[in-house]
Amino acid sequence: QAQMILKVKEPLPSEYPFLRPGLIVFTYLHLAADETLTRRLLDTQVTTLGYETIQLDDGTLPLLAPMSEGAGRLAIQVGAWCLEAQNGGRGVLLSGASGVKPARVVILGAGIAGTNACQVAVGVGANVSILDVNPARLRYVHDILGGHMTTVMSNRANIEEEVIAADLVISTVLVPGARAPKLLSRALFRGMKPGAAFVDISIDQGGSAETSRPTAHHAPIYQEEGTVHYCVTNMPAIVPHTSTYALTNVTLSYALELADKGLSALRENPALRRGLNTLQGQVTHPGVATAFGLPCGDVAELVKTSA
Repeated sequence: QAQMILKVKEPLPSEYPFLRPGLIVFTYLHLAADETLTRRLLDTQVTTLGYETIQLDDGTLPLLAPMSEGAGRLAIQVGAWCLEAQNGGRGVLLSGASGVKPARVVILGAGIAGTNACQVAVGVGANVSILDVNPARLRYVHDILGGHMTTVMSNRANIEEEVIAADLVISTVLVPGARAPKLLSRALFRGMKPGAAFVDISIDQGGSAETSRPTAHHAPIYQEEGTVHYCVTNMPAIVPHTSTYALTNVTLSYALELADKGLSALRENPALRRGLNTLQGQVTHPGVATAFGLPCGDVAELVKTSA
């Protein structure tokens, strides 16, 4: 009987029978990586808003930020675990030891997740390189960490050079609302050190490597081309206590606005309007529409006729 459902994970198959016209679902959606769910939402004419696509005027993603922060910090924790010999890893300690060099950690993307991963990796004493296409982001990371890492412009040649030399690679690349670009080829993994580890935070949006496939917390890793892959969707669920408070802190005000005003809130709040993914059986986010070759509805017109 609810008019709005507030949750964390995208609608699951067991929940599909509850989807119906007029229902508002406010949650993480990641639709560009899930065509089956996208088409079910269109068929049932559910109104959906994705936490990960709520976007402020300056381009920031306020509801993705706390989970990106958590995932970035966790990436070093799980990456260290993947490097343990019992998990098929190289048996390398990130910090090294007296007379032994630290591990080489390579981070792709200097957004919120990448920056947090970099902070933790530097903190434990690893040898860290971080790559991004935006020199301003690299300058920012360099400044806040006092230059205790190497910043590298992201291009094909630099990615290959850094990844092949790495013990641990963490990918945080993101195109808001769209599928993650495939930056790492299968051939590149063949050139990595045997037992190296790869943590793909981008797996929620389809993954950034040709070898990436989603895993779950009960079986988080697999070996591919001699590399230990950790591709768990919803990494922050490892630490649900912390993650619940961090997420609720930023989502509650938007949820209350939707609850109080309904779809009228989309007319008044541009950030909420950008977060709209489906309405009246139409895709309303360009990234999702592009992923599946679907038309993208005019949000302003649809909201006007719905509110």
